[in-house]
Amino acid sequence: MSQFRPNIARQSLRDKVVLVTGGANGIGASLVEYCCENGAYVCFGDTGIAAGEQLSKRLCESDSSSSHPRAIFLRTDVTDYQSLLYLFDAALKAYGCIDHVVAAAGIMEIGNCFDPALDLKTVREAPTTKVLDVNLVGSIYVSRIASVYLRQSRPANTDRSITLFSSLAGFKESPGLFIYQTSKHGILGLMRALRLYLSNSPVHNIRVNVVCPWMTATGMADGVCEGWVKAGLPLNTPLDVAKVTAGLLVDSSLNGKAMYVEGGRAWEIEGNLDRLEPQWLGEEPSRSLAKGQAVLGQGMDWAK
Repeated sequence: MSQFRPNIARQSLRDKVVLVTGGANGIGASLVEYCCENGAYVCFGDTGIAAGEQLSKRLCESDSSSSHPRAIFLRTDVTDYQSLLYLFDAALKAYGCIDHVVAAAGIMEIGNCFDPALDLKTVREAPTTKVLDVNLVGSIYVSRIASVYLRQSRPANTDRSITLFSSLAGFKESPGLFIYQTSKHGILGLMRALRLYLSNSPVHNIRVNVVCPWMTATGMADGVCEGWVKAGLPLNTPLDVAKVTAGLLVDSSLNGKAMYVEGGRAWEIEGNLDRLEPQWLGEEPSRSLAKGQAVLGQGMDWAK
């Protein structure tokens, strides 16, 4: 498996319009700042109002020469479809187009859905769906809206992309993170469902990729990072992950890829899944599967 080395020349992001959800803190904030520093215009949303407004103000003050604000922040709840539409509308109104969309909003596990203390009485109360709503449903909402807004005021051959955020938990077990892990598996499923559908469509022509960070020094990892470092394990900084994400935005050859990010380095995992399929699935079922996938790819529309 070859290492992915982002090649981000300043001109590759210059004057691009990037929309980011979850952009006020952590990886999202680092991505917003990194894109702006490399000449992009960024419209970003988050529920963290104070942090978002402060970041937007600082980025605009650092570049007052532009005719457009370098960064725009709106309070955005990714579980609220209308709230997301306001964010996309703001970007389109301010900049006239959107080139790339990044769904970086996410939260960690809430409580223990399979608490051993549950009994016949307490199990009758339904668990919260907030983690699924933010991590997975929010990403579906963002992707759906992006599939339309990325097409506005842009020629069909213009490079456009959607980048989603999964995790190591999207493809490896994470005991105790029951709903979080389910949501992150779902992100990979969403990318796989969209990568050919959107990129091969003459109407859409949109690339879709996924970032899968391992342990990253953000607020979501509070209480874990110190022991992690003491154990000699690799730790990402938010900027590490932001640079990999930006690399996906600027490389028009990348579609349907999943980048595993560990200690500031990244590896693409989808290619090896395909290449090694005859080994882990078996040669005979792999051949049969390939034939079936070819049939499914011949213009079948399951929505009808």
